[in-house]
Amino acid sequence: MKVMAIIPAAGMGERMGGDLPKQFVLLKDRPVLSHTLSAFQTCPDVEGVVVVVPEGYENFCAREVVEPYGLSKVREIVPGGRRRQDSVYEGLKLTEGADIVVVHDGVRPLVRPELISETVEICRKHGAVLAAVPVKDTVKLVEGEVVRKTLPRDLLWAAQTPQTFLRKVLWEAFERAFEEGLCATDEASLVEMMGYEVRVVRGDYGNIKITTQEDLRLAELLMEGRCSG
Repeated sequence: MKVMAIIPAAGMGERMGGDLPKQFVLLKDRPVLSHTLSAFQTCPDVEGVVVVVPEGYENFCAREVVEPYGLSKVREIVPGGRRRQDSVYEGLKLTEGADIVVVHDGVRPLVRPELISETVEICRKHGAVLAAVPVKDTVKLVEGEVVRKTLPRDLLWAAQTPQTFLRKVLWEAFERAFEEGLCATDEASLVEMMGYEVRVVRGDYGNIKITTQEDLRLAELLMEGRCSG
């Protein structure tokens, strides 16, 4: 089964600050996005990658992120939309011919190739899967600064990416979402709305999403820990 990946990296990253969107900020002397793409480059299960970037950054991404690091699996670099959902859809249009599609945040640079492969394997059997980790903290449902309920922690998992689907399932979910005006913050939610069962594979607490300068520093420490280990 042919496997392709979509890497949404079209946000402008206002919380990070600075002149560049967060996906292009340097992490250990390389752009964050290049680290992410390197995991897919080395993953044997992924044949090709579509990268979705802010409009106007296509050439910059090719020149500064893809070409210097030999990321030959990148097939297309395309502009994204206003929302993450729009950006992933733009990438999905370019995966025709794939049987399985992996979606992974461009600003999760510490994803392990083994985790990508694990989601692909489970997807082959069950059609839809996401990486997630059990919640460590006690979670409160709050309305108007008042706690309404304490949620059962043993049932709560924090969603990550990769999220991996049979392409026909993901395509159907996106088509329905746009037809019915549905919006979700991740792809698994759209698939869930279709009534499909989404499996969970245990992710990695180190598979962090870089949003702030603090996240960037944490990512550097985690990378140093991996190297020393």
